[in-house]
Amino acid sequence: MQNIIIGTAGHIDHGKTTLIKAMTGRETDRLMEEKERGISIELGFTYFDLPSGRRAGIVDVPGHEKFIKNMLAGIGGIDLVILVIAADEGIMPQTQEHLNILNLLKVKTGIIALTKCDMVDEEWLEMVAEEIRETISDTFLYNAPIIPVSSTKKLGIDELIKYIDKLTIEVENRDNTKPFRLPIDRVFTITGFGTVVTGTLVEGTLNDEDTIMIYPHGIEAKVRSLQVHDVKVDKAEAGQRVAVNISNLKKQQLSRGDVLAAVNSLQPTMMLDCKITVLSDSPFSIRNRERVHIYHGTSEILARIVLLDQEELLPGEQGYAQLRLEEKSMAKIMDNIIIRFYSPMVTIGGAIVLDANPPKRKRYKDEVLKELKLIEEGNPKDILLHFLKVHSIDFMTIGEINKKTGISIGDIEKNYNLLIEEKSINKFIIGGEVYLIHVDLINNIIDKMKSYLECFHKNYPLKPGASKEEIRSRFFGKIKIKIVEELLRYIEGTGIIKINEETIALGNFTILLTEKQKSIAQLIEDEFIKGNFNPPRFEEIVQKGGKDIKEYSQVFEALVGWGKIIKINEEIYFHESSYNNIIKMLYEYFESHQEINVANFRDLLGTSRRFAIALLENFDQKKITKRKGDIRVLQH
Repeated sequence: MQNIIIGTAGHIDHGKTTLIKAMTGRETDRLMEEKERGISIELGFTYFDLPSGRRAGIVDVPGHEKFIKNMLAGIGGIDLVILVIAADEGIMPQTQEHLNILNLLKVKTGIIALTKCDMVDEEWLEMVAEEIRETISDTFLYNAPIIPVSSTKKLGIDELIKYIDKLTIEVENRDNTKPFRLPIDRVFTITGFGTVVTGTLVEGTLNDEDTIMIYPHGIEAKVRSLQVHDVKVDKAEAGQRVAVNISNLKKQQLSRGDVLAAVNSLQPTMMLDCKITVLSDSPFSIRNRERVHIYHGTSEILARIVLLDQEELLPGEQGYAQLRLEEKSMAKIMDNIIIRFYSPMVTIGGAIVLDANPPKRKRYKDEVLKELKLIEEGNPKDILLHFLKVHSIDFMTIGEINKKTGISIGDIEKNYNLLIEEKSINKFIIGGEVYLIHVDLINNIIDKMKSYLECFHKNYPLKPGASKEEIRSRFFGKIKIKIVEELLRYIEGTGIIKINEETIALGNFTILLTEKQKSIAQLIEDEFIKGNFNPPRFEEIVQKGGKDIKEYSQVFEALVGWGKIIKINEEIYFHESSYNNIIKMLYEYFESHQEINVANFRDLLGTSRRFAIALLENFDQKKITKRKGDIRVLQH
């Protein structure tokens, strides 16, 4: 069954709380101060069953201008509003401000309760109704029914409930497929149970015993139990008022404005890119770098507005801006925000979030404005493609893209397949995770890598290739090695490069020796073969063959790269034939011996202790031998 949250709105003393009591039989004012003063200060919550069988949650908000921040903490998650206007007073300042806020929050459905109708005559009632019609003509309530009621005499209450029931059919279903999100509006403790938080579940499904995260603190916790409308449940769904009993957390660790959500489903941010709307009746304009209060979910945060496309937004105008926050926010793309002036604190406008984790933006940049306009238009395929074009360098998984863009996992999967068919992006599956990368990034990496390797082969024609580690750091920065390896395999598959253990070369690269280099190579090999188990130092060969150290070094490195000369350490090398013979002799020795020490090995080869130690350490690394104290045993 569809879940409904009804909110109240309206000026102080117009009878919101009394109306709720008349409809439900329950009192939503719970503080002693509220009862003594006869005004609502904090949010009130209750529920009632509609004639159709739907159970609706109710959020009753305070109407006094001093408590507008409390009103904003409760009104954000509602589906339908009852705008309460007293017949004896009509439209008042907080009526208008609340109506402006509801418009800015994109509330789509509502009804007007004209309270205290028993205190005025019919003519006055008609005049007030006419004034209301004029006021709401350019709002979402333009066609809303106006129901005269008297909460004390129970006049019109049944008709009001009947209309509410009818309107709930028009309410859009919430999305239960997204990771759950619950902005906290109240925190308290219950003896024997511990910490409890309440809020409206705006997205997803929350289950008993789920592991949850408290944002922006990043604290993991566990759900001990759930209640919806005072009834214990195993599961709560989007659109329900939920009380969550949390295990092993103290009340002091939580506060209104925090958010309960799925683990790693949100990303705290200090900046938000938005489309701002200034109210047409705002007493103030918004100038660049204006300091304001912003209200999102149940949080209140100070921020500076950096206008991206103009110097000032006048009443009734819209523009793109970046909000530079003074505290972390947990907003998501397409969330709505209310903006109030820093001082005096009056509502001046609202905003819709277009990028919840943006970089610091420069003003008047066409590419930035184009990106924000694209997000605003809301085509998931275009948004995904543009996002990947800009952010593929971060190598993100589908889950990370979902968090950054607000596009649902389902829409990402549907649209990335279309983009793959169009050859706009590539998909990589690494460690069970799907990564999406724009072809422009891959082509850019390939072009730069080709240029680098062409230059490398020109300068080092006898080297088998550049170091793979050098390629990693130069072209992939701090990206995880498993991702780099998969991308390198993909590029190798194109034939553009070839990978040989720890070196990378162009696919068509081959080492060609000149006649002089061939003779140097032969001399080097001959000297190592002659030295056998007591090989020469490279410098000794250079002194014997000539003075061209650079060319000798290049040829020597080429022989090492081809495996003709085997590197043992930075100073000791053996010819491959000698090295293979040593291994053969070692295995033969172990046919009749259980172990060998350095002295035995030295005598076996007729070599020096220095060479014997270096070779045994090399064999340990290659898992041929295993050291046990001063001896080695055969490892396999």
